[in-house]
Amino acid sequence: MYQSHCDEEPHYGDGAVYASPPTRSGRRVIIAALSLVAVLVGTVAVDRIAAVRAESRTATAFQDGMGTADRPSVHVKGFPVLNQLAAGSLDHVDLTAHDIPAGGSTRPLPVTELTVGMDGLKTSGSADEAHADSVTATAFLSYADVSSALGVQVSRGDGSGRVDATARLPLVGDVTVSAAVSAASGNCVAFTDVRAEQGELLPLLTSLLDKALDEPIPLENVPEGLRLRSVATTEDGIDARFTGRSVTFRPDPSSA
Repeated sequence: MYQSHCDEEPHYGDGAVYASPPTRSGRRVIIAALSLVAVLVGTVAVDRIAAVRAESRTATAFQDGMGTADRPSVHVKGFPVLNQLAAGSLDHVDLTAHDIPAGGSTRPLPVTELTVGMDGLKTSGSADEAHADSVTATAFLSYADVSSALGVQVSRGDGSGRVDATARLPLVGDVTVSAAVSAASGNCVAFTDVRAEQGELLPLLTSLLDKALDEPIPLENVPEGLRLRSVATTEDGIDARFTGRSVTFRPDPSSA
């Protein structure tokens, strides 16, 4: 005889999931977790706003101090930034500036690009200057800017740490010499060990090259307290590396 199965309890497969509404205590845990997430997200957002403002103020101060046409790019590292601002000192700040003009020199050499890493950057004090506990920096000097400053055509040499300098005179021709590039006292770039590479060293061209290379060329537009440690030649220019402690960035009257 046919037997109905309507009264039998339903059967679910082994993979079935039995869902039940959360208990009151479970709901409280979920609400508390969501509230904590909201607080954390809000804290991060507020801290990021503070970081952006600090970066903007720092960029403006450095633009005024270095006389650049464009504001440098600034990145404040570390979290939370609010605590650093409250303490009056930022743990670490990276800055990149371009086309820093040079003045007060018979052979002004602008800095094509300056990258700076600063530790302990003070956030209080004068609005138009900044002070850092320690700084590492690299000033990139393009061969075009070096050529303009020296009055001869400068390019990368064949050997490591060397450049070629070419003097040109109408109806006379070109003379190229190779020179070693080194760091000299007073934050100067020196050209030594000059060797003839191409062309005849006529007296007029020799005098022109000697005048260009004999005297070290100063880097007068770097912040006070930085000391030139080394220089290196690259495909496109010269990298001058600096370090310093208790470095102050302030407006340079000579570049005004």
